[in-house]
Amino acid sequence: MTRNAVRQTAENTLPTNEQYFGLMRQYPLPEEPANIIPKVLFSDGETTQAGTRDDMDLECKCGKNKYDGFEPVLEKYADTEGALITVLQAAQNKYGYLPHDLLLLISGRLGVKPAKVIGVATFYTQFRLKPVGKHVIMLCQGTACHVNGSKKIEEAICSELGIGEGETTPDGLFTLSNVACLGCCSLSPVMMIGEKTYGSLTPDRVRAILKEIVKTEGAK
Repeated sequence: MTRNAVRQTAENTLPTNEQYFGLMRQYPLPEEPANIIPKVLFSDGETTQAGTRDDMDLECKCGKNKYDGFEPVLEKYADTEGALITVLQAAQNKYGYLPHDLLLLISGRLGVKPAKVIGVATFYTQFRLKPVGKHVIMLCQGTACHVNGSKKIEEAICSELGIGEGETTPDGLFTLSNVACLGCCSLSPVMMIGEKTYGSLTPDRVRAILKEIVKTEGAK
């Protein structure tokens, strides 16, 4: 199945708003800061959709909208059909993840039902609904890496940082994410941190790499 076919299938099978609220109750998104309380009204109507800026309280205590910096993107794509994924990518690039209230803001500004926005954000693995650390460790768990000891590398990372897979260190410096393949089988076991690739890893080497990053960050 082609990428477009997969995307079309996903968009045609997204949950209704009623199903969306049920899912949100069962699997709530991360809580937003207490001083920011989004208030959004949704409609199942085909043409009438609430959830615009007028329906939302996105003001910080300082009185400035916390997503003002994203306004140029919203304005650029407000009348562009099929721009949802592009806007979500831009949002994640800017904020590191997709906060709940930002998804609702995007829904209102693009005129796309919130159920569809949430559906797309949760269907594609490229999108994150939780904050990640400054340095995302992508550890390959593909066949070659697995055979060459990726599990021992994972254990070393978890031991060094005190986190598990998918978790972020309390200082917000690291997030560990296991991935299926990084396409660097000749370097297995391998990991990427940001844009840098580290190959032929051993438990001792990966600990040294992490310590060096911590030392560098502390010197800034």
